[in-house]
Amino acid sequence: MALAVLAYLVHRDRGRLKGAVLAAVLGGASRDEIAALTRAFVASTRTRRLRASALAAIERHRVAGDRLVLLSASPDLYVPALGAELGFAEVICTEVRWQGSRLDGHLVSDNRRGEEKARVVTALLQRYPGPSAAYGNAASDLLHLALVARPLLVNGDATARAKASALGIPTADWP
Repeated sequence: MALAVLAYLVHRDRGRLKGAVLAAVLGGASRDEIAALTRAFVASTRTRRLRASALAAIERHRVAGDRLVLLSASPDLYVPALGAELGFAEVICTEVRWQGSRLDGHLVSDNRRGEEKARVVTALLQRYPGPSAAYGNAASDLLHLALVARPLLVNGDATARAKASALGIPTADWP
């Protein structure tokens, strides 16, 4: 881990750091072990970690007939299962490498953050033209939020909120 942190300090590559941490913490775990952790995490997230306002926003989009796409920088170890649980039509997230039935943990896709997330949103807008909405919670999300018709920065820190305001991106606090 120390080498991964040092490499991050030199290269500032969050994807490389993410892969190194996943490899150090979960590397070698079997698909069955990861699946069990995923089931427990998704159940816990659904019942205790998701904000009521987020669930209400998802439901509003569903009722309106919007195509629900979950785009996350988090790894595909659990994001697809969470997206399925919440009824998303499509899930795009950071992909991790497996060696057969054992988790390697290093990334096989770009880290779906910042410029990469904006690239994915641009591709989605080409595939699904028309009105679009997107949510984010960090300054790195402002790149993709600036691309859609209805952006919203949710629970951003002071820096993210100030940058959003300068870009004309609305903000909200969801308890």
